[in-house]
Amino acid sequence: MSLAVYLSGEIHTNWRELIMKRTAEMGLDIDFKHPILDHGLSDDCGAKLLGPEDKKFWHDHKGAKLNALRTHNAIKNSDIIVVRFGDKYKQWNAAFEAGFAVASDIPLIVIHGEDHQHALKEVDALAMVVLDEPEKVASALSYVIKGQL
Repeated sequence: MSLAVYLSGEIHTNWRELIMKRTAEMGLDIDFKHPILDHGLSDDCGAKLLGPEDKKFWHDHKGAKLNALRTHNAIKNSDIIVVRFGDKYKQWNAAFEAGFAVASDIPLIVIHGEDHQHALKEVDALAMVVLDEPEKVASALSYVIKGQL
């Protein structure tokens, strides 16, 4: 069995690389997708494509629309969504993408530390699996694909 897995969430650590490396070592057939990881490009893509804006609201609006086109398409074409909530920043986009995945009937795996447990209780309640470390995602995906941990 092969899977398409969308990796949503914070972009300031190497958690995606850890998951992709470990699943490759396990021989899992997974097509990983993710949002744009270049923060500057993600913020400025709309203005670069459609032209600059004097007001920050419209600058951000253009970028958000272009990013939404990409992420919504990637999520809709995924079998599982993995959302990581990091310690340093509040990931509003990740929370939205988790909700979008659930509303689209795509299974959700959530990763966060104990310090976010209360704040993310509603997200956790809708997830199929809640983990505390990115490395555990590879084992969960191995179980889904091969029936092995």
